[in-house]
Amino acid sequence: MILGYILAVLVGISLGMIGSGGSILTVPILVYVMGVDAISATAYSLFIVGSTALIGAVKNGFDKQIDFSTAVIFGAPSIASVYFTRLYLIPLLPDPIASIGLWVISKEVFLMLLFSLVMIAASWSMIADAKVYKNQPIKGFKRVVYIFIEGILVGVLTGLVGAGGGFLIIPVLVIFTNMPMKLAVGTSLLIIAAKSLIGFLGDYQNMAVIDWHLLLTFTCMAAAGVITGIFLSKHVSAQSLKKSFGWFILLMGIYIIIKETVLKN
Repeated sequence: MILGYILAVLVGISLGMIGSGGSILTVPILVYVMGVDAISATAYSLFIVGSTALIGAVKNGFDKQIDFSTAVIFGAPSIASVYFTRLYLIPLLPDPIASIGLWVISKEVFLMLLFSLVMIAASWSMIADAKVYKNQPIKGFKRVVYIFIEGILVGVLTGLVGAGGGFLIIPVLVIFTNMPMKLAVGTSLLIIAAKSLIGFLGDYQNMAVIDWHLLLTFTCMAAAGVITGIFLSKHVSAQSLKKSFGWFILLMGIYIIIKETVLKN
């Protein structure tokens, strides 16, 4: 448990420095270090990452590093889709999901495998050079439609795996709006905070038992980390950190796939 709480600080530091990666770390820490079942872990992750991101969003708001209009266009459909995903779609998933020969894919295994695939996709967006995201910005009504649709898709996906989705939100904002990275980070934190906390409300209505001691302690440690991360971001290259973190995420995603398939008892 102590190791888990120490790692919680890293969750906050990641969010504070690069505006993403918090949930990518939170779910594996809760499942593999703290012994929380995968379904509860994806719910806890929404609360932890949402609360932590809110602190970063407030700080960035005071620094005028949030594009509120874009946050609304992306955030509104994303918030709605993640809420209904957690409230209705997750409970509707059958358990087991499927059987392949002697291998039975349980609901928990399915969510962890889906999470690992999201991690691997996210690692590419973090490892890729910044020039990959440089593009001609989409303008006018087409821009609004693109961002709105992306908001829905990101909301459903992150709702399924309990992720904040910063690793998906930031590339979308940079590609479709040509938004500067620091502004994209601040805007991403606001979107993450809103949709994660509202998504958790969907779980709260379905969950019979919540370990509030673990949840609040982990959140407080992550909050300390996000404050530290915001401070460090002024002295450390975010791009270098992002690449290193991307490689770490890639390895962890591969590890989860092996653990849930080859090493699964």
